Amino acid sequence: MGIRHSTASSNTFIATPYSSHGWTIQTKQHKIHTLQTVSYPWPMEIHANAHLTSADNIVLSILAEDVDGKAHLDGREIETSKDQAAMNVLAKISDEDSDEFQSSPFSSWDEEDLNAWFRVVIVKPYVAWAERIVRRRADVVFLTHLGYYCATIIPSAFYLYYRFSWPHAACHWLLETYYAGPFTLLLHNHIHNNGLMVPKYAWLDHAFPYLLGALLGHTPNSYYYHHVKHHHVEENGPDDLSSTIRYQRDELFDFLSYLGRFLALVWIELPLYFFQRHKYALAFKSLLSEASSMAAMYWMAKYDFHPTLFVFLIPLIQMRIFMMVGNWGQHALVDEIEPNSKFRSSITLIDSQSNRHCFNDGYHTSHHLNSHRHWRDHPASFLRSKTQYQAKGALVFQNIDYFSITYRLLRKDYNRLAQRLVPIGDQVGKSHEEIVRLLKAKTRRFTEEEIATRFGKA
Repeated sequence: MGIRHSTASSNTFIATPYSSHGWTIQTKQHKIHTLQTVSYPWPMEIHANAHLTSADNIVLSILAEDVDGKAHLDGREIETSKDQAAMNVLAKISDEDSDEFQSSPFSSWDEEDLNAWFRVVIVKPYVAWAERIVRRRADVVFLTHLGYYCATIIPSAFYLYYRFSWPHAACHWLLETYYAGPFTLLLHNHIHNNGLMVPKYAWLDHAFPYLLGALLGHTPNSYYYHHVKHHHVEENGPDDLSSTIRYQRDELFDFLSYLGRFLALVWIELPLYFFQRHKYALAFKSLLSEASSMAAMYWMAKYDFHPTLFVFLIPLIQMRIFMMVGNWGQHALVDEIEPNSKFRSSITLIDSQSNRHCFNDGYHTSHHLNSHRHWRDHPASFLRSKTQYQAKGALVFQNIDYFSITYRLLRKDYNRLAQRLVPIGDQVGKSHEEIVRLLKAKTRRFTEEEIATRFGKA
């Protein structure tokens, strides 16, 4: 039995298989094929949907066809012409010089989803203007986000100091919580690519991380110091301060220990890490960032506690909790044999929360393989490297985000995780119970002896 399809209306731009020879592009004027179910040994669904990005739907459709082919063609080699055709489509919609390039002024909607009048009269002139400010046309969405952060969170913070009220404080907190993920991934792209704007607007690149970052839970440059200069150097290894390998990654107590250590000690452990490696400038800067931020928040709390609590203190604590919950989900499933493999120490998610709303953050393995890769290029890169992902036993999940991965692990809900796994390579053909055992093996705490053996250090 092959892949079963149903039709659904969609405004998304998607490539769908029409024969064994290639792919065709359909737009909002057509119906799309929605991959609902691939016949498989356990109750798993691999399905595209209108909430996913166009690129995610293409990637997921290719993976579904791989599963269907390997499960039902008795081991015959799967035709790769569709892979190449799909990569060509992904390249075109991400190529800023292509006539088929998909601009991305918004993250919640594709441009094709918008009302025709609104698109022509408002969106297209805005995009034409914004493209003169950002370095890459694909990054117009970042300027959109910065615009509504500045238009909402900044005046809200000022007004809380001017006239504090509990209902306003609660609304401010909800707004900050809603912005936390997208802003952090916007900042993530900023720090990995040394800015987002053309030289004429370098002042905006320099200003927004300090102004908006403080209101959304980031101390000055601390994300850059920890993430770029530390995490991507150590790669979840034994010297990574956010490493998960010394913890039993499906135990609540271990997670709380991990979280508590980060919250209480990262302000001093990170400078010490740099100092021990003779990176004295980074040690001084990271310590200064934390100390000056804490001192500033202390004095502002003395001046006016309640606004400071909601404008600075709660966002800071909340952001650090969110980042550790997310990092646990990204690096909880670590291969027990080859934990230092970038393919086996992180995962890939194909879901709307990570990829539509947080700029392809779900392609975490791709990001670790090349931390400078542009966010729009991750889906095509994944397909180009698909045989490596398969050979290395990488893990790919669909329609689940990192927070949910963490939640399911801490509940030991391996059944749900197994249902969300998109099997690739040798995973195809395994029973549900075998997949559960595979996932459980990847959450086991590493002993110091194993760390010394696997990583070559204690």
